[in-house]
Amino acid sequence: MGKLKQKGKAGAAVNYINRNKALKKLQISLADFRRLCILKGIYPREPKNKKKANKGSTAPTTFYYTKDIQYLAHEPNLEQNRPIYTLDHILKERYPTFTDALRDIDDALCMLFLFSTFPATDKIKSEIVTNCQRICVEFQHYIIHTRSLRKVFLSIKGIYYQTEIKGQTITWLVPYQFSQQVPDDVDFRVMLTFLEFYQTHLGFVNFKLYTDVNLVYPPKVDSSKDEGAAGLGALIIETTNNLVGLSSTSQDSEIKEESNNTDRKAESEKRLKTLSKKLAIIKEQVEPTSEIQPDITEKSETTNSDDNAEIMDEFTEQNNISQDQKHISKIYTYRDIQNASVALTEFENLFSNCIFYLSREVPRYSLEFIIRAFGGQVGWDETCGIGSPFNESDDRITHHIVDRPTLSHKSLLRIYVQPQWVYDCVNIRKLLKTEPYQPGKTLPPHLSPFVEYKEGDYVPDAKNEFEGDMERMEVSNEQDTEEEESSNEEDDSDDDKPEICSSHDKITVKVNESENDDMIHQMELEAEATGISFSKYQEQQDRLAKRQKTQGTNNTKAQQSSIQTVTGKKRAAKEIEEKEVKELAKIMMTKKQKTLYNKIQYGKKRQQEKVENLQRKKREIISQHKKRPTSNNNNDDNNNSNKKKTKHKE
Repeated sequence: MGKLKQKGKAGAAVNYINRNKALKKLQISLADFRRLCILKGIYPREPKNKKKANKGSTAPTTFYYTKDIQYLAHEPNLEQNRPIYTLDHILKERYPTFTDALRDIDDALCMLFLFSTFPATDKIKSEIVTNCQRICVEFQHYIIHTRSLRKVFLSIKGIYYQTEIKGQTITWLVPYQFSQQVPDDVDFRVMLTFLEFYQTHLGFVNFKLYTDVNLVYPPKVDSSKDEGAAGLGALIIETTNNLVGLSSTSQDSEIKEESNNTDRKAESEKRLKTLSKKLAIIKEQVEPTSEIQPDITEKSETTNSDDNAEIMDEFTEQNNISQDQKHISKIYTYRDIQNASVALTEFENLFSNCIFYLSREVPRYSLEFIIRAFGGQVGWDETCGIGSPFNESDDRITHHIVDRPTLSHKSLLRIYVQPQWVYDCVNIRKLLKTEPYQPGKTLPPHLSPFVEYKEGDYVPDAKNEFEGDMERMEVSNEQDTEEEESSNEEDDSDDDKPEICSSHDKITVKVNESENDDMIHQMELEAEATGISFSKYQEQQDRLAKRQKTQGTNNTKAQQSSIQTVTGKKRAAKEIEEKEVKELAKIMMTKKQKTLYNKIQYGKKRQQEKVENLQRKKREIISQHKKRPTSNNNNDDNNNSNKKKTKHKE
């Protein structure tokens, strides 16, 4: 016989432990236990069967994994009489690699940007607020330096930003800088423990990012600019190459690293040089019957680069890959990668040729960060803060960002735009036309760049007009008009088929396109000889042209109707076949499959109803906008008529 299983000695009763037993085992208070769990990343767990986990009891309790509690028992910060402690070892335990630390940085950024806007109170000290502001500005400077900002969206909650750092997309929320009122019903002790961990987390991440880009960390702070609300300009960003007075050991280590880097670069360059030859050999093996083969060894260095690009651009498909894999996996050529890199560099330098000036009513903390992250220059009003690189009267300013309906004075050398123009340009990755964004005008809808539309979803119409594409559009329009004029002239020449009529009988003669003007002139002379005037001759020609046109249109309509009937019959036959196939498939389904299929169809119908409802609302709004000017004009006419009546009475 096997061993008898005792109750509470195996299964859920052993895998889970309640909170009271965990406190007794660790011998700490409830507040310290909560704090330690937040720092170590341990959360309560929900067992499948609470009764078995609680050894038959049904009382409401919180459970933890016993392995997690054993893991907490080895924490060095549990030792008593330790007022000073560090969180470095906890970060290394939770994030063994730097990519793991970057993946989990979203919540840290949201929390730090939130606390950077709070006022100093009894619960929140001023030191915490200033530290959060400093860390956030350091992270923003890294994004400005690397041009890694990708998306921006203005929402009710705040401003959403998305950046791409070392292949990881990071999204965070920044609240609007209004006067914040700290709520009383929030437990700030829990939030402050999270904040303590997030400060060290983001500090380590900033250090690694700055050192990878050869920037000094922590950057120096200009106290005078910081007191004058300079914002991003308060920090002094320096590169490691400009530093002087390093110790001998650090210099030796840097020299070794540089030598290793040079060796690696030389090896990589050698491999790149031989890459084209290897690709050519592979191509010859795959396609031995190719007639044209590039002679790489005989050409010069200038022609080698072009040939390498052509060779690397032509990838042959493997015969072993199945058809399903071909549809799923797309082969990207060297040219595709090169075009993507060129588009990315253009996007990163979106505002490089623009110089902006911000009025005092505009959110400077957001616009300065975005414009500088895309290579633009920014200046602002003195009331917003010190440190502006230029004044409002500077002639170099190209765009003046204003958020007021009317302006007292305007400069003809610059463009006045509302702030939404900057955000929409970033999301669409091109410079939009500034006419819809002029002050006092109703702005176009600000669409979210984070929405990914699927089949059947409602896609709003975004009529975006770009500044860079206007010249091309004008040239293409001119070419189209020229082509239309030439086609019209050809049609007119086809219609010019003269008709000769006598006093008793009307003789019609059709002239082909190849006949010359001399023949037409001869026909006119013959018509005059028969006694017909030139005006009557032209009228007869016009009538003949109209008849030919009507006959041609009738023939084309008949052809189109015949084609439509044929296509309609084919579509109807296909639809009938598809319906029959669906009905047969439904018959072969089991009950579970039928219920699942019905649920899917129900969800599709609900989605289609939502889309139709949104389209109906859009039509109603458009119709209301069209009716408004007519009603206003009618009111104006009524007012004018009433004024005239009063004048007549007087």
